[in-house]
Amino acid sequence: MNRTLALALASAAAVTAATQAHAGGFYLQEQSVRGTGRAYSGEVADQGVESLWWNPAAIARSPREVYVGAHGIIVDGKTTNTGSTVTYPGGTTVPVGGQSRAYNPIEAGLAPNFAIATPIGDRFAVGLSVAAPYNFTTKYDPRAWTRYDALTTKLNTADIQLTGAMKVNDWLDLGVSADAQYTRARLGSAYPNLSPLLPDARSQLKGDGWNYGWSAGAQAHFDRLTLGASYRSAMDHDLSGDVLVTGLLGPLAAANLAGSGSASFTTPWIATVGGRYRLTDKLTVDAQAQRIGWSQFDAIQVTTPAGPQTLAQNYKDTTSGGVGADYAVTDRLTLRAGVQYDPTPTPDAERTARVPDGDRWLYAVGATAHVTDRMQLEAAVAYIDFQNSDVNHDTTFYAGTPAATTTALRGQVEGAGYVLSMGLRASF
Repeated sequence: MNRTLALALASAAAVTAATQAHAGGFYLQEQSVRGTGRAYSGEVADQGVESLWWNPAAIARSPREVYVGAHGIIVDGKTTNTGSTVTYPGGTTVPVGGQSRAYNPIEAGLAPNFAIATPIGDRFAVGLSVAAPYNFTTKYDPRAWTRYDALTTKLNTADIQLTGAMKVNDWLDLGVSADAQYTRARLGSAYPNLSPLLPDARSQLKGDGWNYGWSAGAQAHFDRLTLGASYRSAMDHDLSGDVLVTGLLGPLAAANLAGSGSASFTTPWIATVGGRYRLTDKLTVDAQAQRIGWSQFDAIQVTTPAGPQTLAQNYKDTTSGGVGADYAVTDRLTLRAGVQYDPTPTPDAERTARVPDGDRWLYAVGATAHVTDRMQLEAAVAYIDFQNSDVNHDTTFYAGTPAATTTALRGQVEGAGYVLSMGLRASF
């Protein structure tokens, strides 16, 4: 019955792969209000503290600046059961009962970010930024058809980035960053007992850990054109915590437990290229593409008292892209807009209810207003159109024992997302 513990720990690692609202897989794009307003189409080639997440070279030519932003995120979603089943020992197969539809399982949330930078002499600059790249909460009703895969998922992260940048010459800037990222996760799910007449058992897990990575970038500045490129490293994650399994009955009762364990996995590298071209004194057009190495998230390595296990994830690399524009209406007001396409890395044949992801289009508008000569107020609104996707996830509980029970979850996911961003940037 040690498979019970392994399944709980695997879910703990996979918790980081459940944010539908923000970007493909579990990458949260909302790291800049200015970036949200043009659908993340020019951040790698823009200057200032708001672009630190995308390019550490962005502060090489900037004045002393501070930025704070917050992004409210709402997802209007629905998951629908399309024929999920449970197969009990002996081969008896019955439908998964309970609620056949789950509405708005992803809770509304607030994603904050902060950055500050200062020049050091004429050629150097240092910066510090704090981001929340993987923050969300997902809750399903205890009777939902998804319960054997997901009930509660809560993830909080804090990424602290220390950056150094250099103005190499009149046209070239370089930058490097070191990242420390704290991850805390909590989740729960249900386990079937050996008869549909018996109540479900429950598992709960809490875990956390620190992880480390780096990034590097460059910008090239010409008369009307700025080009940017950056690379953010993959990051190895290790979560350790406590597992609680209760409610297993009869022959399964021995698998109830309270213990400790760990899970490790790797989040993707991100390569970004882009440019900004000033067509006129008022109009600048933006374009940006990201290649995201989701294949790094190929498996979860689980360690339990029963020994190590490997659980395949099989994510695929993706390429996202966006275009946008900034228009200076006056010296004190700039409007912007953009559109982005972002495909999901989740495999169609293995998508879970904990990862209700799909390809998406993002449409956005935003503005920057100079409140004073040194202070700018920023706002943006984005709409995310998700392509309908399918849940297709099989799990064998108590594998390798006479009690082996298999759930085959089949469902459809549909929805839309809304982002409201507000921020303040000031030079000092």
